[in-house]
Amino acid sequence: PESGVFRLRAMRTLSRPMIRNALAAVAPVALCIALLLGVWTWLAPRIAVQREHARLTRLADVLPPSLYDNDPLRDVIEVSDPLLGTDRPLPVLRARLHGRPSAVVLQAVAPNGYGGPITLRIGIRYDGSIIAVRVLEQHETPGIGDLILATKSRWLGQFDNRSLRDPPEDTWKVRKDGGGFDQLAGATVTPRAVVAAVAKALEYYSENRKVLFSKTSLR
Repeated sequence: PESGVFRLRAMRTLSRPMIRNALAAVAPVALCIALLLGVWTWLAPRIAVQREHARLTRLADVLPPSLYDNDPLRDVIEVSDPLLGTDRPLPVLRARLHGRPSAVVLQAVAPNGYGGPITLRIGIRYDGSIIAVRVLEQHETPGIGDLILATKSRWLGQFDNRSLRDPPEDTWKVRKDGGGFDQLAGATVTPRAVVAAVAKALEYYSENRKVLFSKTSLR
């Protein structure tokens, strides 16, 4: 029994340095973790604000800040309609100024682009006139069809301030088809698809304007 007590005391004596060494090794790690958590807690709100600011900046091409005092990134619904060129739900961002509807940003798809579907982002004022159109996704021929991109040409600018009444609805076609919109040199399929998609998006908005602003936001 005495030998057993002796061994127990020896183990206790040996374990104390081991515990101290373990604590010494763990303490810096724990301190680093605590510091990282503290820094993240401090930075997280700032990072979120910066991300939202970046998204609003990208959105400014089709929705100028002067048109809203709400948060259009949170005032969002999803809609699905054949006039928007796809069966999948698409987001609609709603802008309000002084509590009144002022504009929407919706997506539409031109399903018959030369290289496949072309996804568009369209800013539309409450009165139905276009703020601007931008391309979100496309697979058109480089140097020809991809001139629909705002970074490569001013072709999209011809939609600015247009509506279903300007030009008349039956002239929402490229000039080659008897319409009022320019095509691109060497490419007719791409602009034809985009013009048709924008016209249908305006038609959708005209038919659903009140409903779009009355639905409950997703966020």
